[in-house]
Amino acid sequence: MGEKRLAAFDIGGTSIKLAFLTTEGEIIRKWSIPTDRTDNGSRIVTDIARSFYKELEIDGLTTANVLAAGVGAPGPADPIEGTISGAVNIGWPNGYPLKKLLEEAIELPVFIENDANCAALGEMWKGAGSGATDVVCVTLGTGVGGGVVSKGMIITGVNGSAGEIGHITVMPENGFYCNCGKHGCLETVASATGIVNLYKQQGKDAPDARTVFQHAAAGDKAAQYAIDRCAFYLGLAIGNIANIVNPAKIVVGGGVSEAGETLLKPLKEYVGHFTFPRAMDVLTIEKAQLGNDAGVIGAAYLAKVMSVS
Repeated sequence: MGEKRLAAFDIGGTSIKLAFLTTEGEIIRKWSIPTDRTDNGSRIVTDIARSFYKELEIDGLTTANVLAAGVGAPGPADPIEGTISGAVNIGWPNGYPLKKLLEEAIELPVFIENDANCAALGEMWKGAGSGATDVVCVTLGTGVGGGVVSKGMIITGVNGSAGEIGHITVMPENGFYCNCGKHGCLETVASATGIVNLYKQQGKDAPDARTVFQHAAAGDKAAQYAIDRCAFYLGLAIGNIANIVNPAKIVVGGGVSEAGETLLKPLKEYVGHFTFPRAMDVLTIEKAQLGNDAGVIGAAYLAKVMSVS
């Protein structure tokens, strides 16, 4: 029969990424299907199962050839109850029983986690965090996501809300409004939207963060200041996380990280300023390596570890 595969599903608001991987984390096959958000996402599980079985058949395999499935989904996950809450972009109600429904649909053990947490596990296992078991992943996109990995496992907290890095308060006074309902959250100043916020605060305007970086490269002082403030607030948050969990690596990913050293150089300086010296002695900051594959690789890692625990 050969070595069993791992199945991995990364559920997003636009598409669902699916993959088969070896138990060593190598992708054998990957593909994607559209996310059907109609009727409150009621057909998503069925669509995943149909696509899963179709790909198995193409390879002449059955579920007997698959060890387990791991799933990353948007919103806080309760891995014990097997539920997802807050997945408003795909229409699921709070406490959506994803684990139960998928296990019934594909007749395999299924293990679920928040999608950002899965990406963190992926980078820890096969990406920029490889070789370390204590890793913090920060994803800078439209918002700021992330995950905290300790001894090879995600820190989830009591109800799945741990690792909400984007909602660390970094501007306690006169902070920008955040979609979570608070003011001064990290994602209001360190996301793509946040960089534009900081630029506009100086009476300037730009359609997106990429434009702000372009203006900075051309010598625009306001743009340079906005990027420096972004690095400052991000460094403040990361430094305090490092002081609490003492990771070996901080992995920075997402679209904003594509700015490279323009952001990472000042970020590393600020992290060094805010981190307890002993914690800083063992800390490195790396750019994420896995891109869009991080979620399925992390979901596969989850399936591997949990199926033998």
